[in-house]
Amino acid sequence: MKAKIILFGLLVSTMTMVGQTTKTVDSNQETWYFKLGGSYFMQTAATEFPVVGGQLPNRDVYAGTLANNKLISRESVTGSFGEGFRSGITAGYRFSPRLGVELAANYYSSNSKTMAQTTNRLISYNPATSPAATYVSFTAEGKIEAFDLAPSLVMFLGEAKGFEPYTKVGVIVPVHGTLEIETNRDYATFVGANQVANTEAYSKDVVKPNPTVGFMAAIGTSYKLGNHISAFAEIEYRNFTVHGKTKETKEYTENGVDKLNTSTSFRKASYSAIHTDYVDRLDGNSNNETYNPTGFDNSKPMNELSSYVGISGLGLTLGLKYSL
Repeated sequence: MKAKIILFGLLVSTMTMVGQTTKTVDSNQETWYFKLGGSYFMQTAATEFPVVGGQLPNRDVYAGTLANNKLISRESVTGSFGEGFRSGITAGYRFSPRLGVELAANYYSSNSKTMAQTTNRLISYNPATSPAATYVSFTAEGKIEAFDLAPSLVMFLGEAKGFEPYTKVGVIVPVHGTLEIETNRDYATFVGANQVANTEAYSKDVVKPNPTVGFMAAIGTSYKLGNHISAFAEIEYRNFTVHGKTKETKEYTENGVDKLNTSTSFRKASYSAIHTDYVDRLDGNSNNETYNPTGFDNSKPMNELSSYVGISGLGLTLGLKYSL
């Protein structure tokens, strides 16, 4: 909502500026133009992240040992992958002094975001069989990389003293992208106060999305540097969500040793442990051990509920424009 208010205010200010201009040049007729630019976006809306590897999107801190190991604080982890860098090239066609269309091809790389975190949780202790107790601390970080196409309709507001403000609205169509989730787990085993073992586990999961469409709106201005060359600046708001389609574990190591691609790895032996198909509903027909224990097939991808992440942001784009 704040982003929309900001955009509306900028639009009103720009139109007021154009309306006060005493000399307006509308010499631009039908023509092609091309733009090359780079952007930085800030996130504008934070939502709760999805479950990561069976872990709720929380920041949990445990304290105490053995029977006294208790959760002492919990914080929801929220955010958006709308913060990050983008580069792109745009082809535009101006079919009148006031109206045109653009098609942009963009590459976007988001900043890493913490999706779940746990500190010092007791996960294994049975004094009847062993005096050893194992604790785990982990952090899961996510990052999105994507290519998208963005067709839009452009309204030019008139040229004055080399400046030509404009507005545009359009859609965002991702054509390829992944969400990479890197998780670092530290397993510490103690006997009494003495640490007897430590395992540092690392995994990288790659989530591929279902097709989706988003919305974008921008306001900007160009400034003539020569007969064909202009500099431009845009403020853009965009918003869309991405639903997961599949997930695959690409890397898994313990203390730096590959445990994913070795013949003795338990993860290698179970196809379902490293492959997931996301579905909208889990029931007795799903390939999920909890809902279908008798029909669960380890040789097929695990079924898990589909989740989504948000990519909403407000960004500034700077670049150059070449008109034919």
